[in-house]
Amino acid sequence: MKQTSEAAFETAIEAVLLDDGYSKLASGAFDTERAIFPDEALTFIRETQSKNWEKLESLHGAETGERVLQALTKWLDTHGALTTLRHGFKCFGKTLRIAFFRPAHGLNPELEARYRANRLGITRQLYFSGKNKKSLDVVLSVNGIPVVTLELKNPLSGQTAANAIHQYRHDRDPREPVFLFTKRTLVHFAVDTEEAHMTTCLAGTSTHFLPFNKGRDGGAGNPPDREGRNYKTAYLWEEVLQRDSLLDLLARFLHLDIDEKVTDEGKKVRKETMIFPRYHQLQAVRQMVAGAGSEGVGHNYLVEHSAGSGKSNTIGWLAHRLSSLHNERDERIFDSVVVITDRVVLDRQLQNTIYQFDHRQGVVQKIDEDSRQLAEALEAGVPIIITTLQKFPFVSGQLMKMAEERGEGSSHLPTRKYAVIIDEAHSSQSGETATELKGVLGGTELVRKAREAAQEEGEAELERLFRAMAKRGRQPNMSFFAFTATPKHKTLAIFGRGGEPFHRYTMRQAIEEGFIEDVLKSYVSYKTYYKLIKKAEDDPNVERKKAARALARFMRLHPHNIGQKTEVMVEHFQQHTRHKIGGHAKAMVVTGSRLEAVRYKQEFDRYISEKGYPIKSLVAFSGTVEDDKVPEKTYTEVEMNNGLKEKELPETFAKPDYRVLLVAEKYQTGFDQPLLHTMYVDKRLAGIQAVQTLSRLNRTHPLKDDTFVLDFVNDPDEIQEAFRQYYDGSVMGEEVDPDRLYEVKAELDGSGIYLQDEVDEFSRIFFAPKRRQSPADHKNMNALLDQAVARFVQLQDEEEEEAEVWRGKTQAFRNLYSFLSQVIPYQDSDLEKLFTYLRHLALKLPKRKTGPGYQFDEEVELDYYRLQKISEGSINLAEGYAKPLDGPREVGTGEVREEYVTLSRLIDIINERFGAELSEADQLFFDQIAEAASQNESLRKAAEVNSLDKFQLVFRQVLESLFIERMELNEELFTDYMSKPEIQDVVSKWLGSQVYNRLSCSKDGNVSPNI
Repeated sequence: MKQTSEAAFETAIEAVLLDDGYSKLASGAFDTERAIFPDEALTFIRETQSKNWEKLESLHGAETGERVLQALTKWLDTHGALTTLRHGFKCFGKTLRIAFFRPAHGLNPELEARYRANRLGITRQLYFSGKNKKSLDVVLSVNGIPVVTLELKNPLSGQTAANAIHQYRHDRDPREPVFLFTKRTLVHFAVDTEEAHMTTCLAGTSTHFLPFNKGRDGGAGNPPDREGRNYKTAYLWEEVLQRDSLLDLLARFLHLDIDEKVTDEGKKVRKETMIFPRYHQLQAVRQMVAGAGSEGVGHNYLVEHSAGSGKSNTIGWLAHRLSSLHNERDERIFDSVVVITDRVVLDRQLQNTIYQFDHRQGVVQKIDEDSRQLAEALEAGVPIIITTLQKFPFVSGQLMKMAEERGEGSSHLPTRKYAVIIDEAHSSQSGETATELKGVLGGTELVRKAREAAQEEGEAELERLFRAMAKRGRQPNMSFFAFTATPKHKTLAIFGRGGEPFHRYTMRQAIEEGFIEDVLKSYVSYKTYYKLIKKAEDDPNVERKKAARALARFMRLHPHNIGQKTEVMVEHFQQHTRHKIGGHAKAMVVTGSRLEAVRYKQEFDRYISEKGYPIKSLVAFSGTVEDDKVPEKTYTEVEMNNGLKEKELPETFAKPDYRVLLVAEKYQTGFDQPLLHTMYVDKRLAGIQAVQTLSRLNRTHPLKDDTFVLDFVNDPDEIQEAFRQYYDGSVMGEEVDPDRLYEVKAELDGSGIYLQDEVDEFSRIFFAPKRRQSPADHKNMNALLDQAVARFVQLQDEEEEEAEVWRGKTQAFRNLYSFLSQVIPYQDSDLEKLFTYLRHLALKLPKRKTGPGYQFDEEVELDYYRLQKISEGSINLAEGYAKPLDGPREVGTGEVREEYVTLSRLIDIINERFGAELSEADQLFFDQIAEAASQNESLRKAAEVNSLDKFQLVFRQVLESLFIERMELNEELFTDYMSKPEIQDVVSKWLGSQVYNRLSCSKDGNVSPNI
């Protein structure tokens, strides 16, 4: 039985660590009252700081050791083990170090020798208390200071890590000196051969352990050893607790997070948390630092880390490491680290964390004033700069002003090497603001390259044009480290490597490890059935799409609709949500427009008051809202919240009195409120917006064990598809064809809306050297653009749809060039000229001519209304497939000519769509069609190689023949389908998605769902 015992497990771990440079320390050498190994501590100090020891010895003689131990123990008890290990302690005026950490560079051999002198010890079965004979399986110490404990369990002997966790909670008294929070041991591991868990604070039965596992197949747990010869958890002692790694963790990862809050009663509460990196954080930081160290500057790193991954700490550790990173030649790799973020909390964490590492002020500077402050920080070469992306377009102007004030000629930064860390990388990082960042940080080297390119092309006067081109692509003096939980195609293409992130921590793993909630576990869908009738005598022709939108708006804003949904939401909150999370749960209502938010706020307050419920609501929307029901009356967020300032809303909503937040396009991203339990959705959500919005519920809380979504609008299958894209990690779709950019340009050039001479002249003025620009330039550029505007207006008068197609192509060109120029080094000045010209032309083009807006308040009324629950349960993210992320597409090139229908006919169409359910005969007919389509070989092949939208094109061609073959089974439905384009569109899209899902599931070997 020796092979299955815990002792055998201990022996295996001990052997690895002894081979790595640890020394074996006996339990008897441990002083249980002081909770240190005194002989180890004194030996280390004598050997590494002999001069200070001799001076102390001249004062205290034979008592020197005792005096040093007294001072060390007192310092540990007062300042904590981590601070003492990092910065030493005072003993009779002398600073003594109890550890030396690896220097950032190897320029000082003495520092390297001191680092090698550290004495790391391993003790098995350490008896930690003089009161009883309880022991710890393994304790690791640094120069006599215990820092790590491990309780080991072997499943082969019937116990697991769960038993070790129980042991820490019930059999380890946190008042024992060795366990005192921050003063001695800093991290505790509960480990078996399968999994590892850790905590930094023992608190009896309240002790909270976190998983410390690598992850397996995108989920929780650990993968088996590839060669089948080692434990699944061997990474813990072979990698994490290895000598150099443990010292690195103590020097540059562990930190004490201090959070001070003022309660509603005005009492200041201070909470201290010792932060130890989770495995994926440690791995991500070390891999990026190693990559930057070996590759040097000029490379990109994309980190796809789910919400709940601890991104703020990961960014803090990375920023500190990069700011002091040296290569093999002991040269500094980055002169400055620039962190791009909008979060105030990240600034505070970075400041506090980095000060704990090296006790230096001025390492981190937050840019909280203006672009001048950013320009000064960049010019001064501040090691770590925290700023927002929006300040960069104005930095060039500030640098020019600063140069003029000093009487200098150059207004560009010297060429330095930058690490740019982007907090929440998304599509805006591929836009013009991100290009300005590259232009500013490119420095004088970028100017030099642009000048050479301009002279080579024979356009020396257009140096600024070539600089605009040069700053789009990858810059050799910048490395980008981009973090996101929900990357888009552009993010993967620009920052990824071969469409893949550099490091990934999936939504699935975060959910399975308990760091975020599964927000789709309790998901209820409602559907609104209604019937409208025309009450006006006349029956005017109306533009179908525009009138349909107006009718939908009429329905959404109808008092009965809002009143019914409000009753459902408030009653649900009162009966169910209010009692969750210890009676503190909150809810968010996601509305479809600002006016809907206003109407819902009014109805919520009216209904709550009528019922006398103890619920207070807040509303969030931007700007001023006019309600056509109340002439000359306007609404603002501040006024509807009784004067509460916008920036105070998140803090106020956190207070116990406020339970419901109604939002319109606000607080749907980046809003963290752990007490948010329920979301009521009355807005169409799709793709990344669905994921970001519903993920407001995913923050964990000690008393939060579930979440709830009540959705009035969206299809659960579409919500599942949106989340599946990120559940196991994103997949990049097809690459964008770079030649398509030239095809679109050729189509634009051939339209005759603009002339090449006008584009060239506009560019000549726009990119002229600053010293040559004159007041007449603005007038001349406008005059050039006006000629194209006049031609566009003429086309708009003659062929409105053709004009809109052309407008769409200009947008397509700008989108494609803005994206592709960052991925592919075109270096084509004609493309840059046209891009700049079209950017400015688009601002002057007249809006699309549209007919009068429709208001149907007097012409239409609601005849029938029913709100019905149609599904309840869990949306399973383990099922289905992840749709690849599509790249930028052409927009506006497929405009369809508007058709006109009578108002009564349009109402009939809408009622047919929303007013009644299908009969059983209709449902059976569709089931048969779907079954037959699923057996069609051409459709099967189409589903294997195409996305859903492309599959629909093939499906629609086959669907008509399937209807004809079965016309006798349901002649009424067949007639409606063949004669009504609007029904064809609805049926083909609905059936197409059903068949596509069935074929996709069968392709993957899964059981096809019942349609």
